[in-house]
Amino acid sequence: MAAPKWGYGPNNGPSKWAKDFPAAAGARQSPIDIKTHDAQHDSALKIKPLKIQYSQGNDFNVTNNGYSLVISRKTSEGTNLSGGPLEHNYRFEQFHFHWGKTSGSGSEHLLDGKAFPAELHLVHWNTDLFSSFGEAASSKNGLAVLGAFVQIGGESAGLKTITDLIPQVQNIGDKQDLKVPFNLSSLLPSNTNDYWTYSGSLTTPPCYESVSWFVFKEPIHATENQMQQFRSLKANDGGCIVDNYRPVMDGSGRNVRASFE
Repeated sequence: MAAPKWGYGPNNGPSKWAKDFPAAAGARQSPIDIKTHDAQHDSALKIKPLKIQYSQGNDFNVTNNGYSLVISRKTSEGTNLSGGPLEHNYRFEQFHFHWGKTSGSGSEHLLDGKAFPAELHLVHWNTDLFSSFGEAASSKNGLAVLGAFVQIGGESAGLKTITDLIPQVQNIGDKQDLKVPFNLSSLLPSNTNDYWTYSGSLTTPPCYESVSWFVFKEPIHATENQMQQFRSLKANDGGCIVDNYRPVMDGSGRNVRASFE
């Protein structure tokens, strides 16, 4: 079996990605270290609030793709992300997680240099300008991603619905339908009005610079046991999926705006 073209190891990890994926060497790469004192409060972000519309469904499926746990939906009509700095409508595509070998690291974005045990990404694509996710992913203003830091705390019912399926998707390519009604809103922090936003990229190859990023101020919670479940998933390199996060990239003087003071 051929070695995966990219990964998180010494031979195919983030420092090597640009060789096969030129966009990874760009000036607007993600993730970044969000420096709270440098972020500029933009009152306009609250005038047109971020509007997250998710509908309940039982058509979600959970996949171990060897890099992460990815949850997608068979039909995402009826989901919509708009408002804030966005000038278009965006539809949900999938969500996934990044996590560490221990709870000392794992998030992709940092907050004033601090890492969290994990980070949730909900990926959306621009349905006003593009006809498919693939077309949007490589295009300016194509994607919008909601990011939530995950910290150790009480058990989240929404996250438990997902982690309960992990034993059934241990191996690469394993896929299971989520047979219970699920609403993406159950994963979000209670406060989605306070966030940082900036222009960046996908954090995995091909690293296209097509993403409007939103990182919520309020983290969501997972138990240490749930984090161990994530770490049990089998990876492309024959081990388990751990430390599947890209180190922070140069902010390159980018404007990071905050919706709150």
